[in-house]
Amino acid sequence: MWGGRFADGPAAVMREINASIPFDKRMWRQDISGSKAHVAMLGKQGIVVAEDVATIDAGLDAVAADYARDGVPIDLDLEDIHMMTEARLADKIGPVAGRLHTARSRNDQVATDFRLWTRDAIDEVLTALGAFQQALLARAEEHADAVMPGFTHLQSAQPVTLGHHLMAYHEMIARDVSRFEDARVRMNRCPLGSAALAGTGFPIDRDATAAALGFDAPTRNSLDAVSDRDFALDYLSSATQCSLHLSRLAEEFVLWASQPFGFVALSDQWSTGSSIMPQKRNPDAAELVRGHAGRIMGCFTALMVTMKGLPLAYSKDMQDDKPPVFEAHDLIGLCLAAMTGMVESATFRTDRMRSLAMSGFSTATDLADWLVREADLPFREAHHVTGRAVKRAEELGISLDSLSIEQLREIDARIDERVYDVLSVDASVASRTSFGGTAPDNVRTAIRAAREPRS
Repeated sequence: MWGGRFADGPAAVMREINASIPFDKRMWRQDISGSKAHVAMLGKQGIVVAEDVATIDAGLDAVAADYARDGVPIDLDLEDIHMMTEARLADKIGPVAGRLHTARSRNDQVATDFRLWTRDAIDEVLTALGAFQQALLARAEEHADAVMPGFTHLQSAQPVTLGHHLMAYHEMIARDVSRFEDARVRMNRCPLGSAALAGTGFPIDRDATAAALGFDAPTRNSLDAVSDRDFALDYLSSATQCSLHLSRLAEEFVLWASQPFGFVALSDQWSTGSSIMPQKRNPDAAELVRGHAGRIMGCFTALMVTMKGLPLAYSKDMQDDKPPVFEAHDLIGLCLAAMTGMVESATFRTDRMRSLAMSGFSTATDLADWLVREADLPFREAHHVTGRAVKRAEELGISLDSLSIEQLREIDARIDERVYDVLSVDASVASRTSFGGTAPDNVRTAIRAAREPRS
């Protein structure tokens, strides 16, 4: 390709560092689609004659069939998927293949291909997120009444329901969906026709190529179009946030599957054993999801650092934009599939959850609230009274609701028998009826709302 300007070929190391075909070959479908849209536009504008357009279009179909059947070959001399496709096209149709590159550059070509690939990646992630949400909804509905301890500081705080807990992750994933959707809308402008950096003097129709490729419109500035990788950073940012949420649930599964908790048994499909300890059942899938989150964050950081100091317009540094996005996409897909499988197949030990919810004086706040409502105490005074009740129960080695009315009245004479209506874990969760609260009816309402079609 460089024969007109360079007398000598590149050094072997230069060939290797300069070539991106080993990783950008996975954009071959997008490269074919962009080329077909481009040549069709060239024909309609009278820039390339109809006969050559038909020949090029058929040749691109043949190249695509080869790729689909045999994969994309690696040839470092051809550098990237764009030159590889052009070379394969020339092998099939001869010199007319050279007309395909009229009025475009590899700069706008790669920017278009990469946007197309990232848009497809977002669609794949949105499908996987939808499946994960459905798994969460199904298990939340199944366990809308199941009482478990709610934690702050990993200390028993107040009783909640398992359904409410799982719906908390549904909320997180809903935000992830919105982030990916926002990124898709923002990136959906077509760089094709920006050429190297300044546009082209050919009478092209950028609206036509944008429409043919499913973009909302062409990009508005040629300099920005060829050098913009915000869409890739948006993707990585969304994937990073999502991986954080998946990692949090994975960490809970690791804790819950341990013997001290005993809240969940992961299925054989999502567990491994030990090479030396036959009793072990390790939550390795959850641990790997937790670990992969760090790698996805690293991908986001890598691309931010690559882009942070680049002047306009294109620089070769930007060839390194694709590996972190490709890696993050592969990892987030694995993580979503694994977490969906774990949620769908997990056996939640609700009896163990309920038992621990009844320990740790988790209904202490309910006693304080009762004193405010029924005995008209200021909350701070009610807090102190409840603290004395907890201390007394702790001294006796019993739960709050096991204290006799006489023992409670010794602490504060304003307490009467009605207090037992709020001291059980079932009464506690049932009372949390404020919007967004853990009451089972609230959980079911939230599930119904989540299943309603979005406007």
